Amino acid sequence: MLPKIIKGGSHSDDRGFLQFNNSFDATAVKRIYLIENKETTFVRGWQGHRIEQRWFSVLQGSFKIELIAIDNWENPSKHLKPDSFIINAETLDVLHVPPGYVSSIQALEGGAKLLVMADYLLGEIQDEYRFGIDYFK
Repeated sequence: MLPKIIKGGSHSDDRGFLQFNNSFDATAVKRIYLIENKETTFVRGWQGHRIEQRWFSVLQGSFKIELIAIDNWENPSKHLKPDSFIINAETLDVLHVPPGYVSSIQALEGGAKLLVMADYLLGEIQDEYRFGIDYFK
């Protein structure tokens, strides 16, 4: 399974503004949290999951999220290439990250907020992998 953007949308009329995502099925979501990086120069990564999946949606501002499919979890190739996604708060797009990926996350604007949804509760399984930010360069 590959990462994909689940498109949301927006509507405006005399009553106000509405953002929606009628295509996102949240049935598998068990946990949510919010990320707000201190600075736009900071890149949070590389962290990922062999079993868990994640969904990212921007509540404020915009983010660059890079994803790498891991070839070997004990000793991944250092030459794996990332797929890059820019998501923003204009529509309620959701980036689905299937199991088997690590991510790096960078806010592109001050005050940007990223909603993260996961399909396992905290501590339910041991499935967190971290690699240094320069590992895949």
